[in-house]
Amino acid sequence: MVVCGSVAQRPGRGGHAWVFLQYLLGFRQLGYEVLFLDRLTPSMSRNEPWPPWEPVKWLEGVLKPHDLSRDYCLLLDDGGGGSIGLSRAEALERVRRSTLLLDVMGFLGDEEILAAAPRTAYLDIDPGFPQMWQELGLHRSFGDHDAYATVGLRVGKKESLVPTCGVEWFPTPQPVFLEQWPATPPGERYTSIGSWRGPFEPVEFAGERFGLRAHQLRRFAELPGEVEVPLELALDIDEADAADAELLRAGGWRLVAPAQVAAGTDDYRRYVQNSRAEMGVAKDIYVRSRGGWLSDRSLCYLASGKPVLAQATGYELEVETGAGLFSFVDPEEAARGIEAIEADYVRHSAAARELARERFGSDRVLTELLEALA
Repeated sequence: MVVCGSVAQRPGRGGHAWVFLQYLLGFRQLGYEVLFLDRLTPSMSRNEPWPPWEPVKWLEGVLKPHDLSRDYCLLLDDGGGGSIGLSRAEALERVRRSTLLLDVMGFLGDEEILAAAPRTAYLDIDPGFPQMWQELGLHRSFGDHDAYATVGLRVGKKESLVPTCGVEWFPTPQPVFLEQWPATPPGERYTSIGSWRGPFEPVEFAGERFGLRAHQLRRFAELPGEVEVPLELALDIDEADAADAELLRAGGWRLVAPAQVAAGTDDYRRYVQNSRAEMGVAKDIYVRSRGGWLSDRSLCYLASGKPVLAQATGYELEVETGAGLFSFVDPEEAARGIEAIEADYVRHSAAARELARERFGSDRVLTELLEALA
C-alpha cells in the first residue's frame, strides 16, 4: 500500500504528520506492506545546501518511532532523480507490487511512479479548495487517477456547494489509529490546534466568497466569557494579524503557539490528550460549502476520550451527534454544547472514545475505503 503526501516540507507540524501516520499504521495493521512517498522541492527563497537537513531529519524523526524507517522514499525534485530512504528503483518496485497508490491532494506529481501502480486513487483532504480551483480553471487539481475519494462526507449530496467537476467522489472519514490514541484522564481546558489563515487564499466561486478560519473564528471571539471552562487555542497567527490576536485575547481566549506545544508528533498527541475537550472552529469554506468536512484532529480528541464540539459543516448529517460529539452553528449553540458536556462529562467522555472506535477506527475506515476504490 503506497501513501503519497507532503511531510518533509512541513517540519514542526506534528498534526500534519499524523494525517499520514494514521493511514500508514492503519494499512500495516490490516496486513499490507506500506510505503510512504514524499517529495522535496528546492527552496527558491534562500541559499541552502541540497538537500536541506531540517526537512530530512524531520521526516525520519516522524517515521522512525513507528518502525517505518525502511518504508519511505523522499524524492529529491531537483532534476537529478535522487532520493533519500529507498532508492527510486526500490520505490518503483514496491509501487508495482502494491495494491493501491493513495495520492493525497495529488501531491506526488510523478508520472512514472503513478503509471507503475496497479491502481491509483486521489484523496482530497481539503474539500472545496481543489474542486473550486479546478472548476474555475485555476489549477487542474485531480490529475488522472483510477478513483477519487474525499473526506468531505457530503460532497456530491444535496445542499453541498462543493462542485463535483464531473467526478464520482467516494466520501470517507479520515482514520484514527486507535492504539496510538488511548483514552486519557481529562485536563482543565477546552483546546484546539489550527492556523488563523493557512496556506490558501479565499476562493470566489459561484458569486460567493469562501474564506478561511479567520472569517469564522472572529464570530466566536467573546465565547469564553459565556462559559465556565477555560478555552485555549494553539493558533498559528502571523504578527500582521496582531489586532485579531488581541481581539481573541480580549474575549477570554488563551492563545499559545503551536510551535511550543505541538511541533512534534509526540507533542501534538500530548497536547490533545492533556485537554478536557475540543472546541473547534472550522474554515469558512468548510462551513459555507456544506461539504461535510470533519477534522482528523477532532478524531484524535474523540479517540482520547475527549468530547468534541465541532462547527457544523454538513458532517452532522452523516455522523450522529449529541453524545461525545456536538455540532454548533453560532456562539450560543457552542455555549450550550459546552454546558451539556459539563453536565455529564463522564458519559460524554466514554461516548467520544466509543464513537472513535465504532465509526472512525482505522480498521473500519480503511477496509471500507479499499472496498470502495477496488
